Amino acid sequence: MVRYSITETMEDHALERVPDAEREGWLQITWNTAGLITTLVILFFGAVVCFVAGVKIALAAGLVSFAVGSSIGWAMARIAWQTGCSNTLITRKYGLGIRGSALASLIFGFLIVGFLAVENGLLYRGFLFFFEIDDSWPARLTIYAGMSVAWILLTAFGFKLVTRFSSIMVIGFVGVLAWMIVVVLQQSGGTLVDALWFESQVQPAVLTGMGVDGDWDKFVFSLNILIGPACALALNTADFGRYGKSTADVGIAAAIAIFSQSVVVMLIGGILMKSGAALMIDYYITVVGMDPDTAKARVLQSPDSIAATFMVFGGLVGFVLMLFAQAKAQVLNSYSSSLCIANLADALFRWRPGRVTFVLLANAIALAMLYGHILELVEAWIQLMGVLLSALAGVIIMDYYFVGPRLASADGSPVNENESVNWSGVITILSAVFVAHFLLGDYFRLEVLSSIVCVIFIYPLLRLRLLRVSAA
Repeated sequence: MVRYSITETMEDHALERVPDAEREGWLQITWNTAGLITTLVILFFGAVVCFVAGVKIALAAGLVSFAVGSSIGWAMARIAWQTGCSNTLITRKYGLGIRGSALASLIFGFLIVGFLAVENGLLYRGFLFFFEIDDSWPARLTIYAGMSVAWILLTAFGFKLVTRFSSIMVIGFVGVLAWMIVVVLQQSGGTLVDALWFESQVQPAVLTGMGVDGDWDKFVFSLNILIGPACALALNTADFGRYGKSTADVGIAAAIAIFSQSVVVMLIGGILMKSGAALMIDYYITVVGMDPDTAKARVLQSPDSIAATFMVFGGLVGFVLMLFAQAKAQVLNSYSSSLCIANLADALFRWRPGRVTFVLLANAIALAMLYGHILELVEAWIQLMGVLLSALAGVIIMDYYFVGPRLASADGSPVNENESVNWSGVITILSAVFVAHFLLGDYFRLEVLSSIVCVIFIYPLLRLRLLRVSAA
């Protein structure tokens, strides 16, 4: 029986390969990947795409998101299992080099710490709404400090505690969510069929103002929102999948989570908001005192609309559901953030104070980000993150499966395993994002697909031809 000290448990192999003796099956990994997507933010994305595009088009976009995300996830699964490393640590061998992996930490870190900030903001607003507390500095200090301490303590002791907590919270979330769907349908007087299969709920003039003029535009809008979290999950596969016993264990965990995010949770978000929209508008008018136009806009203004819906319909049970949804996601985000920042500090400064230091730092950064109004920017932010993450994942996958083997040394080990910066990977990621988001964004709005195509062409050209390196 293998024993580990508290210090070793806290480190949780942040900067090394996970030993074979600590590997787990697909179910243990799935508790974590599923925990990341059963949140109010993902429910909000589902409500938005269903309201804008209608369920039929949103479902089509969800299936494409699943196809793209799960393909990346399965490709990452073998790399995570074989290396036993977190996603940013993987880029030291595949794609960016030791110091170059700092770019991966910046890209993924901004996403995951950003989610940590978003979920903190949602929980805070939920506390204010439920307990009818005014937004004030004493309230901020008390609530944010309490939440941050909880995430830090639950994250500090490594994978096993994180998994145990996530499994309990996922089960609780699913059970209470099912009850909430029944309550919302009963109080609204609608049927599940009506709530599950509806057309766009947004006025044509509003859609035109959003640049959405037809079914194709609705599909593109929906896919751009759904595919960002799918790409994030594919990369998160490595953070939790490094504990997998096999490629299949890791791949199954990734596929289940991405399907749940892109299809199941998306549809549930649409169901809840379609069923509850009329009553929520009435609540904002009669209880809060808003005018009708403001009340209608408030229903889908930001992710905290979902939290408000839960608590208006479910009272205490709705508040508990919000806690189930957000608390597990915060622990998982805090865990992944600590791995990401640990690699950043080591790659740039050779600074290794311990993973718990980076758990503290991640939560501090997340609190600072709240004052950048990140909740109001979440849709545009997640679209840009999708482009960055797809480019990053594309470089890792191309290097591992296609480019690396053509440069491998005689014993099959990666070329220049101690390479400081793989400039081909760095240039490819920056070029793919520039082309997909800034150069072609107005002409071809499926930016994730554009970035993947750019990586497929640019990276082999640079690594095998223009900036070719010799095998060690």
